[in-house]
Amino acid sequence: MENFEFMSPTCFVFGRDVEQQVGAKLAERGARRVLLHFGGQSAERSGLLDRIRVSLEAAGVGFVELGGVRPNPEIELVREGVALAKAEGVDWILAVGGGSVIDSAKAIANGACIEDDVWELFETKRPNPQTLPIAVVLTIPAAGSEASKNTVISNDALGRKTGYANEAHRPKLAFMNPELTYTLPPFQTAAGIVDMFSHLLERFFDDYGAVPVTDNLNLSLMKTVRAEAPRVLADPENYDARANLMWAGMLCHQGIAGLGRHEDWASHALEHELSALRPSITHGAGLAVMFPAWMEYVCADAPARFAFYGREVFGLCPTGDMLADALSAVDETRAFFASLGMPTTLEELGVFEEDIERMIPTLRANKGECFGRLKRLSLDDARAIYRLAL
Repeated sequence: MENFEFMSPTCFVFGRDVEQQVGAKLAERGARRVLLHFGGQSAERSGLLDRIRVSLEAAGVGFVELGGVRPNPEIELVREGVALAKAEGVDWILAVGGGSVIDSAKAIANGACIEDDVWELFETKRPNPQTLPIAVVLTIPAAGSEASKNTVISNDALGRKTGYANEAHRPKLAFMNPELTYTLPPFQTAAGIVDMFSHLLERFFDDYGAVPVTDNLNLSLMKTVRAEAPRVLADPENYDARANLMWAGMLCHQGIAGLGRHEDWASHALEHELSALRPSITHGAGLAVMFPAWMEYVCADAPARFAFYGREVFGLCPTGDMLADALSAVDETRAFFASLGMPTTLEELGVFEEDIERMIPTLRANKGECFGRLKRLSLDDARAIYRLAL
C-alpha cells in the first residue's frame, strides 16, 4: 500500500426533509451571509429553493442569490460569483444542485479569497489554503463533489475544461435527501450512475497492483451501483435504491476508494476534451463512450486485473485465456452502460473523425505529452482511443 494523506471534513446530514435544517446548521457554524448558488429552474419549480430560503430566514442567516449554472460550469459565471461574494461580504457558499453547481461553488469559494483572477488557479494548480466554507444541498447523485477535493470548470473563450484539487474547498456540510432525486429524468439518473461507476474504475485500474482493503471497498461499491441502477430506473421513487445510490456516489469520489493506490484518470482526461469541444455533452454520457474504449485499448497491459474485475463485478467465469477474460470484462462494462440508455459511440455524441485533431492541443495543454498510470498514454495513443470510440 502506498503512503497517503486523507481528510474528510464534511458533515453529512442524510435522510428525508434534511434540507429544512440548512439554516439552523449554518447558523450553528457562524454563518451570517451566504451566497445561495444554483442551476436552472428545477430547484425553483419544485419548491426546494423556497424551503431553503425559509430555513435561512428562520435562522437569521442572510443571503444573496446567483443562479444559472449550466452543465459543464463556465468560468464567466464563476467570476460573477466571485465579484458578488466580495461585494456582499459573503462568509459561506451554499450550493443547491449537483456536481456542476458544487464545482462552480468551489471555484467561487477559492476566487473570493484571492486577488488574482480565479482561472489562474486552474492554470497553475498552485495551492490556495484559504477559501470560503461551502455547504451543499445535493439534488443529483453523480459527481461526488459534495465531499471531494476536486472541481472542474470550463473556459469557453479558451476551449478548455480543466480541474483544480484543493483540500481546503471540500464542503463542510452536505445535506442529502434521496427524495429530492425522485423527479430526475432517466437520462440524468443514468449519466450520474455512469459517472460514479467511472470514479471507481479510475481508482481500481492503475499501475500499482492489489491493495485488498481499498480494492474490496471499491468492488463492493461497484456491485452496489450496478445492482441499484436497474431498480431506480424501473421505480424512480424507490427510496432505498435512491438512498443507496446517493450515498454510493459520495463514497465513489470522496477519496476512500482509492487510498494506497496511484489512480489512473486517463479516461476522465479524454472525456473532458469531448465536453470542452461540445459543452452540451453530459459528462456521464461521454464517460460511457470513452471508458470502455480506454479499457479495450489498455487491458492487454494488465489482463489479470481486468479479468479479476470481470469475475468480481459481473460474475464472469474464467476460461483459461486471461486476455479473453479481460476483453469480456470490457464488453460487460460497455453493455452495462448501454443498458442504462447511455451512448456507446462518439458519433452518437456528435463527435466525428475530423474533431479528433481539434481536441489534441487542449489535451496537451491540460495533461502534457503523456498521462495515465496503468498505461502511460502518448497523444498518439489518445488519437487511437478516440478512433476506437467512434
